[in-house]
Amino acid sequence: MNNLPPLSLYIHIPWCLKKCDYCDFNVHKYQKKIDQNNYIKHIILDLRNNLPLILNRNIKTVFIGGGSPGLIKIEIIKKLINKIKKILNIKNKIEITIEINPNKKEIYKINQFVKAGINRISIGIQTFNKKNMVLIGRNQERKSIMRSVKIIKSTNCKNFNIDIIYGLPNQTIEEAMYDIKKAIKLKPDHISWYQLTVEKNTILYYKKPILPNENVLYKMTKLGNKILKNNGFYQYEISSYAKKNKKCKHNLNYWRFGDYLGIGCGAHSKITQSNNKILRIIKNKRPVDFVKGIYINKKYEILKKDKIIEYFMNYFRIYENVSIKKFSKYTKITEKDILPKIQKAIKHGYITKNKNNLNTTKKGKLFLNDLLEIFV
Repeated sequence: MNNLPPLSLYIHIPWCLKKCDYCDFNVHKYQKKIDQNNYIKHIILDLRNNLPLILNRNIKTVFIGGGSPGLIKIEIIKKLINKIKKILNIKNKIEITIEINPNKKEIYKINQFVKAGINRISIGIQTFNKKNMVLIGRNQERKSIMRSVKIIKSTNCKNFNIDIIYGLPNQTIEEAMYDIKKAIKLKPDHISWYQLTVEKNTILYYKKPILPNENVLYKMTKLGNKILKNNGFYQYEISSYAKKNKKCKHNLNYWRFGDYLGIGCGAHSKITQSNNKILRIIKNKRPVDFVKGIYINKKYEILKKDKIIEYFMNYFRIYENVSIKKFSKYTKITEKDILPKIQKAIKHGYITKNKNNLNTTKKGKLFLNDLLEIFV
């Protein structure tokens, strides 16, 4: 077990009141007739079916995401957490995160979530600008945003995150900085500040929005980073900023090529086996099929070439050394196998090498896609 990566648990709740125009996640419109108890029953059955793959390994973090888990009744969330703790090796002090949207249906459950054992809350705000909310299809109110933060502050929640998007349609630098300054004023422990990408098969894609040009985006990024740094937020990943000791442990496990067990509709898993094979499992996206017990959509072994790009695609996002020894330990691929790629990346000025560690340069972070092309 010592040679296996740390293991996290992800639980997917696939419903939202409304799917945002930019969203390409596995999200379905919430309806009152949905049988929440039945879905959670199948979540637990899905988990039990996966137990032979994880062989009593300790769970390091839990993340309840979606969709909007805040729509689930509090007694059902409590039951879910209690069941999972009984089934798995989960210690009381590990990071347990839940995502919520700041609307009237969700924010008044916050106190009960914390009492149920959740110690990290992530709020999807995205923008404080009403005009920009409309442009990306958000349906929240400022009053609910402020109320949600006030409630979190009144609980024993150890860490809370605010999600903000920049590079929105027709967004000015001033508007982007207003959002980041407003988020900072709410005194979160963590801010996820990321650039909008318009994915195919989203409503926004078909609207053909006019986005800020590269020069404006660069200025937004540079100025936003400076503001966050000046306010005590440490950038530890391209889109993640945290106060001291408040990094998101769950996301860090993804970026460090840790294992993760995904349960629920559309969830993904990456699980290393004792024979060193790494399995990828993708769950059924359709809730109507999932609650019939049809849990798995795809299951396959990750190929050697895919291990290389997956490892570096994640690790190069974070601001820490990349251990070649750890790369070899988790992938069973030697430094010799990737040496030409390392040398090419060094030649382009994207990374540096110091003994057994690689580190991305400023240029490497700025041209991350070009760097990753080398490791494909």
